[in-house]
Amino acid sequence: MFYVFYRVLTLSFFILGIFILTVTKSYGTGFETLPKKQFNVLLFTKNEGWHHKSKTNAVKAIEDLANKHFFNLVWHEESHYFNDKYLADVDVVVFLLTTGDILNVEEQKAFERFIKAGKGFVGVHSASDTEYDWPWYQKLVGRAFSIHPVIQTAILSKVDNTRFIGINHMPQQMLWTDEWYEFGPELSNLNYLLTVDEQSYNPHVDWGDNKKGKGMGAFHPISWYQNYDGGRSFYTALGHTSAVYNSEFLTEHIYGGIYWAATGKGLEKK
Repeated sequence: MFYVFYRVLTLSFFILGIFILTVTKSYGTGFETLPKKQFNVLLFTKNEGWHHKSKTNAVKAIEDLANKHFFNLVWHEESHYFNDKYLADVDVVVFLLTTGDILNVEEQKAFERFIKAGKGFVGVHSASDTEYDWPWYQKLVGRAFSIHPVIQTAILSKVDNTRFIGINHMPQQMLWTDEWYEFGPELSNLNYLLTVDEQSYNPHVDWGDNKKGKGMGAFHPISWYQNYDGGRSFYTALGHTSAVYNSEFLTEHIYGGIYWAATGKGLEKK
């Protein structure tokens, strides 16, 4: 009887050990275990500030893009993956709804080397509300978030004469409901893609403690791209609410950024 109990107990611990190893391996998946696809994307969603309730739907939307467009996607919230060895297999890093100071000094240096090696970055929404004390990152994004009014519907427009194919699926103008960020000054040489018309919503806001916003005037950028420090960077301020990730206008806009950042392709010839 004791022998049977001992065997069952031993087998149980063995199965538990296999389960733990399997979960750990899955959770820490690297790209070397995945089938070869057109490119590899690291999705990073760490927060040290505001946590967006839309994150779950946003991550699912990016996962659906990976399935639809045949690229590998690994999602992490731990910053220790920002090292030279891990990033060597990555083509583009996506900061999705990140906030606050999320990388330590060594991780920052590894990410800088990643971009300087000719790789790509995509920032979505609050990626501009991230790493305010890291000047290199602020220039990588292009502008820093300042303040926003309440969520409102407004007129979203494409910038004329852009070469960026990743917005060709969008109409010239459309109504869009989102959280409209007001930004600080341009920090690098940006190519603008989308703007919002401040005449179509109320940009004024007062958060107290002398923190006020009144809009950016006639030209209020929402999305842009740039070549930066040897690599490529794309940013869109769209994507606050969970509902907008159900729209292909947003998801294919993000994919246009991922595709260009990963490959350097996706610009119309002059």
